[in-house]
Amino acid sequence: MKKRSFWIACVAIVLWSGVAEHAYAQFQDPIFRKVEAVDAAAFGKRFADTKWTGQGLYQSATIDRIPTIELRARLQAQFGDPTVTLGDLWGTPTYRPGKAIQFEYWFIIDGEIPMMILDLDGPFENGLVYVGASRFVDRNPEIKRTLDKLLMKEVKQLGEYQDVFFSPEREQWYFVSYQNGEFARDTTDQPEQF
Repeated sequence: MKKRSFWIACVAIVLWSGVAEHAYAQFQDPIFRKVEAVDAAAFGKRFADTKWTGQGLYQSATIDRIPTIELRARLQAQFGDPTVTLGDLWGTPTYRPGKAIQFEYWFIIDGEIPMMILDLDGPFENGLVYVGASRFVDRNPEIKRTLDKLLMKEVKQLGEYQDVFFSPEREQWYFVSYQNGEFARDTTDQPEQF
């Protein structure tokens, strides 16, 4: 009888530890891995069949009320350079001026969940545009909360950057930057590289 009780206790401990580990994992923040520009093609291939959605990513958060020009500096500080900028898209067969962006950051979250964030209207709006995989829509609110925390609480010093942006609505080019503690959004002629 003692042997049987011993084995029951062992099985219970093993089962409990597995449940406890799973429960603990549910309360860990999602882990963001930024996709580097050199890995963009592999990301595109891996997630080619993904059905994208913004559902679950538009619950109000602090980052929705922050100017995009500042969010770009916070993203730079937290994750480094964007995955894609206007310079990467310009002149490609699928590029259209109406789809102009200033930047895109692509992520793989927890090793399996794809997510992309990009600017709304270059440096002229607040917030970002978010898209994630529809099959992980239940995780999207948690992902957004974690992104908000990463950008608003963990970034102590903004990252410097320089971008180029074309606004089709304004028919105007801009140099957008955060340098030496100052934000700039300066009009310019079409840059030579474009």
